[in-house]
Amino acid sequence: MKKILITLGATLALAAQAAGNFPDKPVNIIVPFPAGGSTDTVARALALSMGEQLGKPFVVENRPGATGTIGAGAVKRAAADGYTLLVASLGPFVVTPHMVRNVPYDAGKDFDYITVPVQAPNVLVASPTQKARSVSEVIAALKANPGKISFASSGNGSSDHLSAELFWQQTGTEAVHVPYKGGAPAITDLLGGQVDFSFQNVNAVLSHLRSGKLRAIAVTGSQRSPVLPDVPTLAEAGVKGAEVYSWQGMAAPKGLPADVKARLAKAAIAAVQQPDVRKRFVEQGLEIVGNTPEEFTRFQAQENERWKQLIQTRKITAD
Repeated sequence: MKKILITLGATLALAAQAAGNFPDKPVNIIVPFPAGGSTDTVARALALSMGEQLGKPFVVENRPGATGTIGAGAVKRAAADGYTLLVASLGPFVVTPHMVRNVPYDAGKDFDYITVPVQAPNVLVASPTQKARSVSEVIAALKANPGKISFASSGNGSSDHLSAELFWQQTGTEAVHVPYKGGAPAITDLLGGQVDFSFQNVNAVLSHLRSGKLRAIAVTGSQRSPVLPDVPTLAEAGVKGAEVYSWQGMAAPKGLPADVKARLAKAAIAAVQQPDVRKRFVEQGLEIVGNTPEEFTRFQAQENERWKQLIQTRKITAD
């Protein structure tokens, strides 16, 4: 018995020492989407800062495919030692599991949640061919032309698609949903007048709004966007219960040692509070969050239930 206790004590001491020395080798951050998008940009900013803070490289690896579930599944299968992290948008965490069969993970059980570094509201934008300049005018046009007005999205189940579904639900209207393979082609057709409206991430269309090529109608946040101070929220315009944020989250395989989780969370939160990082993100239309692991865990559960209900009620599918 004495020998067993000594061995156990030595094992615990080694584990504590390992956690105390974390990281002692490069950390891999998997982004389940292609390089160049919003999630990739956020991940690379975090990686650079966290590497500087913790003294070892944080390396971003893009593993796109299957709406983010391939990369998320790879993280789920990795060792829970802090050396494999996931940075993804809300899709793999709270949307795709309700739309796709045989997702290779359980988002509520297979991850330890570290922080939501940033979020951004969506903005209802009108193409140059549309006359509507307010939410009430958009609603009036939808009711006068049921099933004829089109809304573009970056794909089924994207935050801009969910924003539209929630908007139609709360206003008792319907429109033609036109899903694209990504935000860029949706915005291109919006600019060209091939589609009428869209809920897009603020950071994705900010330059077009500033140039006057697209017109902002309302934002989906709980308050006005700092980069669009003259654009009302949907709630201000009379549409309640349609608040939506697109967000990015950092997670790890379930079972992360508490000390390692604390180190990662502290570094990630500090990263988005650095003046240069903060300034760059805010100028792009992103809002700094930097919540704690406990707060993110609760938030993930709330978001998961919310989008599950909408997807089931509106019969949203991945096809």
